[in-house]
Amino acid sequence: MIHVYEPGSDPAAPTLLLLHGTGGTEQDLLPLAQYLSPASGVLSVRGNVLENGMPRFFRRLAEGVFDEEDLVFRTKELNEFLDEAAAQYGFNRSSLVAVGYSNGANIAGSLLFHYEGALRGAVLHHPMVPLRGLKLPSLAGVPVFIGAGHNDPICRPEETEELAGLLRGAGADVDIHWERAGHQLTRTEVAAASEWFARQFVPGGPSGGEASQSDAKG
Repeated sequence: MIHVYEPGSDPAAPTLLLLHGTGGTEQDLLPLAQYLSPASGVLSVRGNVLENGMPRFFRRLAEGVFDEEDLVFRTKELNEFLDEAAAQYGFNRSSLVAVGYSNGANIAGSLLFHYEGALRGAVLHHPMVPLRGLKLPSLAGVPVFIGAGHNDPICRPEETEELAGLLRGAGADVDIHWERAGHQLTRTEVAAASEWFARQFVPGGPSGGEASQSDAKG
């Protein structure tokens, strides 16, 4: 998979797995990683599927309607790539925290739904429920941040609550941050994710720099 890897300055910090939204690339979320955890290593991946020339992590049949067979296949493909990347670059495979937006958040959610131990934690910006009717693996001790918009036309609040309920039912520790906004990634949502990340993974409390809505696209 096309990707960028940047080693971190603190071996104890989790490695960030960056997963862009539709039409994005492996470059899009690098500023967000610097804001969340500047000491972390970064593995930023480009989706292997093209939709009208726009990279995605799995196919969809229509807006909000996933190609479930392809989703399962691409989730397995990504999980195997993470194993290979950990061996190649020498980062701790069990200390990956996914940071995904929209389509990237959905593939990160699918990793949680399918593979126990795939992620140490996850920051999901505007995710949907990846699959229904699936028995989830144990997510005990896995912290998950969900950023959501009350007026999100793609991921409605009811779906956000459903996803949180499914993750909590599998043992995950889920925090939802609500914005009075739509599907866009806002400055205040990024700030809330940074504060959450610091509480979960950084001794000494919140830290981070300036961020803007342009830090992540699509």
